[in-house]
Amino acid sequence: MTDNVDNLMLEHLKKFQATLDSMQRDIRELKVRQSETHSAVLALRRDQLGDAEVTAHMQTQMDRFGDRLDRVERRLDLTN
Repeated sequence: MTDNVDNLMLEHLKKFQATLDSMQRDIRELKVRQSETHSAVLALRRDQLGDAEVTAHMQTQMDRFGDRLDRVERRLDLTN
């Protein structure tokens, strides 16, 4: 009788261990995916910063062109 109980307990423990092993694999996979997502978000932020820098540079260039155009119009007396 105790052999049956021992075997039954052993079977339950084996199933429990298998479930734990599966959960550990899933958690490892989730950690890897989370890390990859984190890296992707950081890359997007770097791209956004680069885009903002380019936009600021272009705005500065446009301001300079506007100033130069104003000077040309004044010299040619093209102002209204």
